[in-house]
Amino acid sequence: MNVLVSGAAGYIGSHAIRRVRSAGHAVVALDDLSLGHREALPEGVPFVECDVGDRERVRAALVEHRIDCVMHFAAYINVGESVTEPLLYYRKNTTGTLGLLEAMQAAGVKRLVFSSTCATYGEPASMPIHEEMPQTPINPYGWSKLFSERIMRDLCHAVPDFGCIALRYFNVAGSAEDGSIGEDHHPETHLIPVILQAMSGVRDKISIFGDDYATPDGTCVRDYVHVEDLADAHVVAMERLRPGFAYYNVGIGHGHSVKEILLAAEDVVGKKAPAVVVPRRPGDAPELYADASKIERELGWRARRTDIRATIKSAWTWFQRRPHGYASARGNEP
Repeated sequence: MNVLVSGAAGYIGSHAIRRVRSAGHAVVALDDLSLGHREALPEGVPFVECDVGDRERVRAALVEHRIDCVMHFAAYINVGESVTEPLLYYRKNTTGTLGLLEAMQAAGVKRLVFSSTCATYGEPASMPIHEEMPQTPINPYGWSKLFSERIMRDLCHAVPDFGCIALRYFNVAGSAEDGSIGEDHHPETHLIPVILQAMSGVRDKISIFGDDYATPDGTCVRDYVHVEDLADAHVVAMERLRPGFAYYNVGIGHGHSVKEILLAAEDVVGKKAPAVVVPRRPGDAPELYADASKIERELGWRARRTDIRATIKSAWTWFQRRPHGYASARGNEP
């Protein structure tokens, strides 16, 4: 297939492109580079620099490259920022998705794999989280993704031969095994890269937001799926996509606490992490981890990289090569 990847220069999109190509498909990368990094894209991949919501330019790219399927990653992802800047998130995430779908309709492209999130579930009453639990987000980021899912569901109902799969994934971690691409957000808010940045001297310390939760060690528990497993899930979803709207959790099926991640990182790196306990953040649920049995049962995907130390080691390989992310390669480290 010919596949257009939106948000292609971002963390997950850049890993997905490699996996799509290795599976024998042709790829076109689309990104506005507001958050992504041109260096993350493989040489030789056609690149369209534009906003995913630019209907006419996206339509033209879909037609020019004879696209069969779109993988849609382009989005803002900072939960805290979504609370203070909700309109930014609804415009980029929800309105951007609407523009993409309109461009796809105009170009006659009827296959979409959507990057959704467990944030659409809000704070579930029990664990693990399965797909039929109520979707009641607690922040604009989660709502922006849920609204996008609703639009896709309605489109699939109105256009019977349109097919969409929404992958609701949990915490994504790790990097390409060779360390050639990895995670580089500004600002960085994800736990594992924050820990590794502190161990690399890029930041002073790690803040543990609360150690008095009702969990075994008092810190929050999350499900960490390796980015390359997640990329595999997108390819599997694309290759098994049928008309209609489908949705799946993507995770490893159990969680690790903040303290467990910290200890695992110390074991991998071989040094003590400069961590301090600070007050809880509003809206942090004690535990969030997936029931990922549906995607295994229906699509045949399951996480293969479930050793958290191996996941952290792959991320550490990236940070050792580029402690300041892609800026390290450009020679303009902050």
